[in-house]
Amino acid sequence: MGNRLKPLFKVNLAVGLLITLAGCNTTNKITSDYRANINTPEAWQAQSQYLAVKDNWLNELQNTQAFELVEKALTNNRSLQQKALDIAVSKQQLIVTGSDLWPTLDLSLASNRRYNPTTDSYSNGNGLDLNLSYELDVWGKLSAKERNANLNVMALEADYLSQKQALVAAVVKAWFAVIEANNQVALLNERLVLAQQNLEIIESGYRQGLNDALDVYLTRNELNNEKSRLVAQQNTQVERIRDLELLLGDYPSGLLSVTAELPLLTSDIPLGMPSELITRKPSLIASWYNLLAKDAALAYTHKQRFPSLKLTGSIGPDSSDISDLLAGGNVAWSLAGSLTAPLFNAGRLQANEEKALLELNKQELSYLDTLYLAFQSVENGISAERNLQQRYESTLLAANNAKLAETLSFEQYLKGLVSYTTVLDAQKRSFDAQSSLITIKNLLIANRVDLHVALGGDFNVAELKENANAN
Repeated sequence: MGNRLKPLFKVNLAVGLLITLAGCNTTNKITSDYRANINTPEAWQAQSQYLAVKDNWLNELQNTQAFELVEKALTNNRSLQQKALDIAVSKQQLIVTGSDLWPTLDLSLASNRRYNPTTDSYSNGNGLDLNLSYELDVWGKLSAKERNANLNVMALEADYLSQKQALVAAVVKAWFAVIEANNQVALLNERLVLAQQNLEIIESGYRQGLNDALDVYLTRNELNNEKSRLVAQQNTQVERIRDLELLLGDYPSGLLSVTAELPLLTSDIPLGMPSELITRKPSLIASWYNLLAKDAALAYTHKQRFPSLKLTGSIGPDSSDISDLLAGGNVAWSLAGSLTAPLFNAGRLQANEEKALLELNKQELSYLDTLYLAFQSVENGISAERNLQQRYESTLLAANNAKLAETLSFEQYLKGLVSYTTVLDAQKRSFDAQSSLITIKNLLIANRVDLHVALGGDFNVAELKENANAN
């Protein structure tokens, strides 16, 4: 009877192990079609037609200095270098984690001296052993741990690419910010020359008894105001140059020379489809890998609650005299297997699994939040570009009218038809409109750069330099 029950017991044990293994391998909560089931709009709100996103968006600049500055920043920027070192550290950690899947082989030398109270004698023992240890990954626990480490590396690499794109965008925007500051300084210099000319005319008229002393004081006040504005703008100019130099990894001396003009962007930007953003934008890819890493961490903590099966073996000579070990001595070997299962740990393993599950849920919400913030950035960029273009057109008309009003008011003042305060007001309106035009041009460029980054557009600096040199 007992012999007949043994095969049945073995079958039941095998079935039980298979069921347990199946249960251990179904711990993943994030499936492969998770992203495909995310509800995304079919098109952007202001999209009229589908055009694939351009990867090499920097090609629009067509400026060799800009390409050289971008290349320098990618090489020398310290924040980017730190991120690269983070990746190198994580790759070493991946090697450490992956080593758990392989056997370990150690060489040990042991010596001992024992006292035998029965014979009232001492004996020496020495051993030189080659020890082998290997944990069988029966439940996939070690594989889950390695997957977690591998996904962490992939997340850091995607985050590194995202930071590269952000750095390039920051360099380009800082470069154009310097150009804007240069243009504002040039405009203020023109205003200063005009104010000096006005003062000479007013003082000449005052000496001839044609103007009042009030006009002289107002003109002198305006001249000093222009000098003050120029000094303030020159300080802003130097600060922006230093911001750019810092991004390049240089000392912020404020001496970098930038000679270029602000282009007026009129072409439409290819927007692609919202659903494409999920698999194209590096920051979203990094967040996705972080989510999968948390899923793998959950699988690992779950499988920590199951037994560990280890094989150990050793071989080596034993001798009472340590000098005889190298001669061979008495060679002994051993081979053993051990099954270790957690029985009581005060709820630590269960709490770790619950903690991993909560962290996974948190990361899932973070991923979805990052995704919809990315959608928002694109939608805001599209709306801002349209609004800035309208602002530019309106401000351009205002600047033209203000320029004509400025010239006409001064002519009428010389004829005694209007007061000098009318002239000052017209000049101020003209200056403000011209200054606003410069600012809006730069805002259009900065928004276009941000929109390219929001869409996940990439770049190739070497290709850009070749094209620029060819032109």
